[in-house]
Amino acid sequence: MLKLSICIIAYNEEQYLPRLLEDIRRSEYPHEYTEVVLIDGMSSDKTKDIMLAFKAEDNGFYNVQVLDNHKRIQAAGWNVAIQNFTGDVLSRIDAHTHVPSDFSRKVMADIETGENVVGGKRPCLIESESAWSKMLLSAENALFGSSISFSRHSETKTYVKTMFHASYRREVFDKVGLFNEQLLRTEDNEMHYRIREAGYKLLYDPEIVSYQYARNSLKKMIRQKFANGFWIGLTVKVCPGCISLYHLVPMAFVLAIVATSILSAFGWWIFAAVMWGLYWLFAIISMIFSIIKDGFSFPMLLIPFIFLILHVSYGVGTIGGLLNFTRLKKA
Repeated sequence: MLKLSICIIAYNEEQYLPRLLEDIRRSEYPHEYTEVVLIDGMSSDKTKDIMLAFKAEDNGFYNVQVLDNHKRIQAAGWNVAIQNFTGDVLSRIDAHTHVPSDFSRKVMADIETGENVVGGKRPCLIESESAWSKMLLSAENALFGSSISFSRHSETKTYVKTMFHASYRREVFDKVGLFNEQLLRTEDNEMHYRIREAGYKLLYDPEIVSYQYARNSLKKMIRQKFANGFWIGLTVKVCPGCISLYHLVPMAFVLAIVATSILSAFGWWIFAAVMWGLYWLFAIISMIFSIIKDGFSFPMLLIPFIFLILHVSYGVGTIGGLLNFTRLKKA
């Protein structure tokens, strides 16, 4: 039986890490064939203490490591994991995550068929039960909101360009190397591009599910979308193949707003009317589907406006990244 290394990096995650470690305890993949690698990004809270306490327990894992990520950034943390894991397979799991007990078992079932990189669906969830928080979650999970990515919603088992919470055979890293530590948000896109260029395929299996905790306030969501867009803009300049076209849709939308507004000022208002008419039509249809799926509350009526805020934030971030003079190099 293949040995699995579950790798988690964390920075100031004392709120979420205990629950994730409980998920790991409940993993259905045999513990005697499982290693847990915990990497702390020099946290200022109790994150490392929680890791050390987990290591001191007897959960039946063949090995538990607690390591430091002195550079703090996520890509550097994953490189620490790659350089230190001892299993046949590295399973990459973010700290801000909930993992079902069957996650590792299903991952390894695909790996054992001969696959080299495996991943699955990653919907979002939120802790708060308030109507406002539930509305933000609905907007995040909606296809028109943030979930156009194939790996957020598809029920088809197929090969893809990138995925969340992927698991990799050791030979993949032996061939393609480490994560690019210049990238703060798009390191997985760039790594998966190099993996594909090396001749490997990335299997998306919808039966494999893990959950990411969504931002619990509109302000945090806006900051996240802007930062994600900014790093898409930076990355596309050094590695266009790392980025999918759907990453650039919000930027195209922002540019369309500017262009149609200028045309309207000169009397060509029909372009703006068509664009906004289609946008609000899709936004309202998506809102209706969200209400059908998640239930009605008055905040749900704000979903179309949340879409607009998130799309503009991401698009402006992408433009900012493209105009930024930071020079990135390939790994």
